[in-house]
Amino acid sequence: MALCTALAAPVAADDGTSTTKPTIVLVHGAFADASSWNGVVERLERRGYTVIAPANPLRGLYNDSAYIASVLESIKGPIVLAGHSYGGALISSAAEGNRQVKSLVYISALMPDVDESGMSLGARFPSELGTATKSVPYRAGGVSGTDLYLKPDKLHQVFAADLPESTTRVMAVTQRPVATTAFSEKAKVAAWKHLPSWFLVAKQDKTINPDQERFEAKRAGSHTVEIDSSHVAMIAHPGAVTDLILKAAAAGDSTRPALAGTGSTHDTGTETALTGLAAASLIAGAGAFLLSRRLSRPAP
Repeated sequence: MALCTALAAPVAADDGTSTTKPTIVLVHGAFADASSWNGVVERLERRGYTVIAPANPLRGLYNDSAYIASVLESIKGPIVLAGHSYGGALISSAAEGNRQVKSLVYISALMPDVDESGMSLGARFPSELGTATKSVPYRAGGVSGTDLYLKPDKLHQVFAADLPESTTRVMAVTQRPVATTAFSEKAKVAAWKHLPSWFLVAKQDKTINPDQERFEAKRAGSHTVEIDSSHVAMIAHPGAVTDLILKAAAAGDSTRPALAGTGSTHDTGTETALTGLAAASLIAGAGAFLLSRRLSRPAP
């Protein structure tokens, strides 16, 4: 876990009174570790924020969101919670019931409603990820299941086209697998329904369909920006990602715009029907895979 102190630092407000900067919690996605946020962490710390980037277990939506929720419970003071890719599904669940969480930030992320899964969202908005993964059975501590890995020859094109190929070759070797239950388990809660949210749409994303990202953001009434980026925006464009998180941090308890239709309501303008794909393709099509390993661009 990339961890500064868990105590939020008091700062002076514009009117001279004392206020508290929120702690920024950054949740990574599949095939990654917390170092995928390195460039963002450096920038936030230079602005005086306390930052925590916990290790996402990548074992399933219920398991992982419970773990992230336990991390949040250890923090004193207000929290801004950001998630990339599959990490977006986790923050939507982990924030529920925690009054310290003031806002949510989604970076090219999954943002499921109640009873939705990464699988169901990916079925509605297919991406190129379905051809870029392979399934590998695993056993651990008496538990067995299936992990998803990225095919090394697909990683650059589908996931991180705006990073050097020398970088993506290392990412392919050091990737962390994700259990298929991360995308098959349905969300039980959706904290974005009552918390203000910000969303970064990566217009060149081939992992999660950008139309899915737009649909999620519109449905949630998120403050939305779009940039020309691959799926790994926080690695390729850490400045833009930091700027969005700072806006969420500065907004505090600002009112979120009214929700668009939720639940089973479909956005027919952008939704694409998916038929004839095997279950494995549906899981892969959820597009929740963030790639990185101890890699970040140097801060300017």
